[in-house]
Amino acid sequence: MGVISYFNKKKQEQNFKTAYEKYYDTIFKRIFYLTGDIHAAEDLTQEAFMKLYNSPPDHDNIAAWLNKVSTNISYNYIRDKKVHEGKNEMIYKKEIDNVVSIEEVAINNYEVDLTKKVLNMLSPRDRMCLLLKFSGYKYSEIAEVIGVDKNSVGTLISRAQTKFKENYLNSEGRGE
Repeated sequence: MGVISYFNKKKQEQNFKTAYEKYYDTIFKRIFYLTGDIHAAEDLTQEAFMKLYNSPPDHDNIAAWLNKVSTNISYNYIRDKKVHEGKNEMIYKKEIDNVVSIEEVAINNYEVDLTKKVLNMLSPRDRMCLLLKFSGYKYSEIAEVIGVDKNSVGTLISRAQTKFKENYLNSEGRGE
């Protein structure tokens, strides 16, 4: 191994380590919210980072690349799980209680559980739109992650919010 390739390898490993430390929690949470399975989220998060390590993107926007890869991996998992279970809808496990974030500590447990239940009622695409929007992503980034035109994102988010609100009110028994 030549000196230049040695230093390139070291730089690539350092870049991977930095990306792993910076984005692991975000990617894990995204996959977990999409799959509803904590064990699958751990495995799929590792798979996403293995893809990053083995085939890093040519561009500098690693966050968008990881979001796209993690979304695709999650959709593949959901599709495969539906085929294996032979069901039309996913039944999510209650293992979400094992993941505690700062926000959950501050919010009433009942409201958190209800919000999660209602989020899980949404389609994976609607859920992803809302999660990305409320995570502070721009419409162009959301479009890239979910694979739609940038001009469609506002409509998709609006529809997802409407569905969320209707499901939330119906779950609360306050539906009209």
